[in-house]
Formats: sequence, structure tokens, C-alpha cells
Amino acid sequence: MKVLVPVKRVVDYNVKVRVKSDGTGV
Repeated sequence: MKVLVPVKRVVDYNVKVRVKSDGTGV
């Protein structure tokens, strides 16, 4: 289960970057 932690962090990071590029803030 420890492997899922960094994976989730990467997903969250990608989502944040995507939101910033879109500028929607959602």
C-alpha cells in the first residue's frame, strides 16, 4: 500500500498543474 502514496501525490500534482494551466480554479 505504500506504493499508492507517491502515486496519489503525482496524480494530485498533475491535477493542480492542470487547474493552473486552465485557470478555472476548479
